[in-house]
Amino acid sequence: MKIQQKHVIESIFNALQYISYYHSPDFIQAMTNAYEKETNKAAKNAITQILINSKMAVFGKRPICQDTGIVNVFVEVGMEVTWIANLSLEDMINEGVRQAFTYVNNPLRASIVKDPLFTRVNTKDNTPAVIHMKVVKGEQLNFIVAAKGGGSENKAKFSMLEPDIDLVDWVLKAIPTMGAGWCPPGIIGIGVGGTAEKAMLMAKQSLMEPIDIKDIAQKSNPSNLEKLRLELFDKINHLGIGAQGLGGLTTVLDVKIKDYPTHASSQAVAIIPNCAATRHLHFSLDGSGVAQLPQVDMDSYPQLEMDYTQYKKIDLSNLTREKMALWHIGDTLLLSGLIITGRDVAHRYLKEMIDNGEGLPDGVNFDNKFIYYVGPVDAVGDEVIGPSGPTTATRMDKFTDMILDNTNILGMIGKAERGEDSIQIIKKYKVTYLIAVGGAAYLISKSIKKAKKIAFKEMGMEAIYEFEVKDMPVTVAVDTQGNNIHSIFKDIQMIH
Repeated sequence: MKIQQKHVIESIFNALQYISYYHSPDFIQAMTNAYEKETNKAAKNAITQILINSKMAVFGKRPICQDTGIVNVFVEVGMEVTWIANLSLEDMINEGVRQAFTYVNNPLRASIVKDPLFTRVNTKDNTPAVIHMKVVKGEQLNFIVAAKGGGSENKAKFSMLEPDIDLVDWVLKAIPTMGAGWCPPGIIGIGVGGTAEKAMLMAKQSLMEPIDIKDIAQKSNPSNLEKLRLELFDKINHLGIGAQGLGGLTTVLDVKIKDYPTHASSQAVAIIPNCAATRHLHFSLDGSGVAQLPQVDMDSYPQLEMDYTQYKKIDLSNLTREKMALWHIGDTLLLSGLIITGRDVAHRYLKEMIDNGEGLPDGVNFDNKFIYYVGPVDAVGDEVIGPSGPTTATRMDKFTDMILDNTNILGMIGKAERGEDSIQIIKKYKVTYLIAVGGAAYLISKSIKKAKKIAFKEMGMEAIYEFEVKDMPVTVAVDTQGNNIHSIFKDIQMIH
């Protein structure tokens, strides 16, 4: 049969829309298992939000996470495939990406910048995808379409180990250095062997496999590679990093390993994590039409609701440093009032304006407010704002002193840990750092009652917004005394 160009484009479009709001059933089951056994209160609360958010995204047909990812496509091209097409396969895939990310009913956040070394201008449609092609026997196309969030992608690790270096020991040293910015619980992919680029590619490919660690644990005669997966799964979870780095029993839902023959003097090893917004879909095209996507059984989602009784309600309009001094790390809060947003580029522009003596942009007032590290998805319909989960706070560490020294903000909201220098600065200014749950973007967006762009409006996700929030759920991660809920990372690194 002949493969039609329009079927490739539509299938890519459908797949990317699908994975923006559907988790795969194996992921939901693994997260449910983690929730049921979790004993750490903060970690269990984080997993609860991730699962509730996932179900809400399905009903809303809106993204699970505001970072709708860089598109990764693995495609096997049958040697006997013939075409009805005037575009290259790469161009077909990118047209599907373009249509998916600009779809009016569920626009996905455009995060891709061209010219990565210099201008870093956003392409506006999330193209181009990262595409890997392989020619195989047969007369069909086999696709894996994934959307990989930047928070997890940025935590990739690679090393050329000497052949006698113990892999388990290296992995256990590497995992804590990744912090919590990759939004655990998730999946760790490991590639071993080949060459440097082959190891990285295998690590990424391994993340596309089903979560099956429980099945492997029940095998009577697991292979050596399966035994290694089980050992790493157990030892990584025993590090105690836990959901969102808050401690607890589950840091990883599975550990995947792919290997390949290598040079006698080499042991290339790569680690790539997949976050709590694990998104990938597998389908084939045989010439008969557009790919049919899996039906989702809504009964696979656990029946969970937010327990707001464990939260303290905070009115931001009359919050003071004296009141914040009574907060302790681990306290869960519901924020109501005005907050200001700002990500990497906004912080850089603010610094340039302050350094040039211009002051803050007109309309931007940080006095007695929190700054929320977020790049939201655009609103649709009657939404105030699209999914609006936190971005990794460590990227803003280099701006922390500048912001606190030149504004009267009360603190910051992001995800994951802060660097030691930032913690000392937070202590110096007697402010706080709060965390929202990475992977709960749609849930969080429902607490945002008003939103308006107030600066850098042309910069898409990097624009500064003013949000009016009602009962926005957060956790105290660094208090005014500099106590740090994520100190576990430092403790683990000292042990190793």
